Amino acid sequence: MSVILHIETATELCSVAVSQDSAIIFQTDNRDTVQEHGTNHGSALGVMIDEAMSFTDNHAIPFDAVAVSAGPGSYTGLRIGVSMAKGIAYGRGLKLIDVPTLQVLCVPVLLVHDDLPDDALLCPMLDARRMEVYAALFNRALKPTLPTQAVVVDEHSFAEQLAAHPIYFFGNGAEKCKVVIQHPNAHFLDGVPLLAKYMSPLAEKKFLQEDFADVAYFEPNYLKDFQATVGKVKGLTE
Repeated sequence: MSVILHIETATELCSVAVSQDSAIIFQTDNRDTVQEHGTNHGSALGVMIDEAMSFTDNHAIPFDAVAVSAGPGSYTGLRIGVSMAKGIAYGRGLKLIDVPTLQVLCVPVLLVHDDLPDDALLCPMLDARRMEVYAALFNRALKPTLPTQAVVVDEHSFAEQLAAHPIYFFGNGAEKCKVVIQHPNAHFLDGVPLLAKYMSPLAEKKFLQEDFADVAYFEPNYLKDFQATVGKVKGLTE
């Protein structure tokens, strides 16, 4: 049996969930608050985690691990989430699990859209700035076919992959790409949420494989040097 605390802070949304053997038994987020007051991870995350821990303590459910969304994404959001996760892991003697943020974003797509073509590729996108996004490509088994990287999107982006596969674009960086990527194999999915509860299947798999992060040394994938990583894959932006 595994009980995992999940923390997601990579975008303007902030969310926390608790899973028990992959089933979500507690979840909360700041969607209502962020619409009114903007990003507030610094104040919201601690309250959400207190609520999650109160829930498990009241039900005498001990944690086995804490999972954190590991980036890429907002530098400030990731820093807050990872710092909190490491503090909890260290203070409670829990295992730390890092879950790639773009992979998490694929989970709700696979749960809702079970009729995707067998050769479909998933392209989660997180907004960076202007026409810049953090993106990756995954097959339906969530195996990466293009690694996570920063991309300046233009009409030639993903041309090589689009010539061979239908690609489904989603996430808060995909909206601005609709008018630019016009290939017939390009499909855009609206309203795909990035929430802590979708970390559960990925974190559970890592837990069973004993694939844990080092609490002392783990750092999230900030992709700090944007220009150094832009357009390095052939056919991506050329």
